[in-house]
Amino acid sequence: MSDLPASTQFATEHFFRHESARLVATLAGQFGAQRLQWVEDVVQEALVRALQTWPYRGVPDNPAAWLTQTARHLALDQLRREQRWNEREEGISAEQARWMAVPLEAAPDDAHLRDDTLRLMFVCCHPQLSAEAQIALALRTLCGLSPAEIAAAFVTSEAAISKRLVRARQRIRELALPFELPAAHDLPQRLDAVLASLYLLFNEGYKASSGEHLVRSDLCHEAIRLTELLATHQHTGLPQCHALLALMLLSAARLPARTDEAGEILRLHEQDRSLWDQSLIQSGLQHLQLSARGGTLTEYHLEAGIAACHSTAANHSATDWARILMLYDQLVRLTPSPVVALNRSIAVGRVHGAQSGLEALAAVQGLDAYLSLHAARGAFAAELGQTQVAAVHYRRALALAVLPSERSFFERLIAECETAEPKKSTR
Repeated sequence: MSDLPASTQFATEHFFRHESARLVATLAGQFGAQRLQWVEDVVQEALVRALQTWPYRGVPDNPAAWLTQTARHLALDQLRREQRWNEREEGISAEQARWMAVPLEAAPDDAHLRDDTLRLMFVCCHPQLSAEAQIALALRTLCGLSPAEIAAAFVTSEAAISKRLVRARQRIRELALPFELPAAHDLPQRLDAVLASLYLLFNEGYKASSGEHLVRSDLCHEAIRLTELLATHQHTGLPQCHALLALMLLSAARLPARTDEAGEILRLHEQDRSLWDQSLIQSGLQHLQLSARGGTLTEYHLEAGIAACHSTAANHSATDWARILMLYDQLVRLTPSPVVALNRSIAVGRVHGAQSGLEALAAVQGLDAYLSLHAARGAFAAELGQTQVAAVHYRRALALAVLPSERSFFERLIAECETAEPKKSTR
């Protein structure tokens, strides 16, 4: 898409992301979830047609209707080519003419779940699929993330995610899973997978794994929008939902200050805190309070608590790192993972010093290809005056960097290390 005019590129990405879920929901509702791969291919082909047409003819006045009509014609053409549909060809056109007029059936008290994306997420998160398959399928089908972006979220390979998606679609076909929204009282049973999908969608927006920009605010806003719908629904407005929404709002409040005017990355201590959105911070703190009702404690509660420590600190030096470390201690017990251990190690370094941080990082396993590990090692080494060692770590991070802003960031840090005066020994 990079060769398209900026306005056309934005319109194409925006409308495909927001309209594809509705198209997939409509087609899958007509032909069954077992044909999900075919449905996705039809919608994808509609986007390809848009890319081929819009640069020359201009973006249509109603891009959503254009994509809908194109997908409809493509589906009809493909169905006519299938021999087993020949006997039903007479009824196809009449039936498909009602596609956009007939939404998925919803219970009367599910008004907030009339959002196509959110409803189809619950459909994808079927309990007969593995939890990882549910999340990967939701991210791919509804959020438009590529297998590479999903792989970055799971800290695994693109090939592994592609295989996971193939197996999920095969499982759907084998079991002939129904394409239907569960009853209202059954929604909480699928909520964990839906929340995990929204969490990863927000993360991809907060720190993109590919593309030209560090932040993809459209993904952050979409994740917040959908989580807010869940938080206001009588069957899904549970503590963990409020906790996730608090985490998103507190994190999104800092988005305006994460880069400078040139798009260069700013570390937390470099950010202009006057740019932080105080209304989002207050809203996040309110949802954090709501999440405290009952005895539920999830990773979202703990991460939101950490975000609150950052968001409410008057300046970087006033940050309550001791409390952050305490929360990470709880988090690593609740959801042990290499990434959580990495983040905890950074807090260790802030509380007990850079050397302790390096020692904690040395115990982290399985993240050799994870950029943030080498960035953290470089930062602690630089604090200790070990500039040559820091440069080695930063070069490793640079080799793993994908985004232009990341590459520029580590090139700057390497240059600082190369020109820094060696720290004199205190012995």
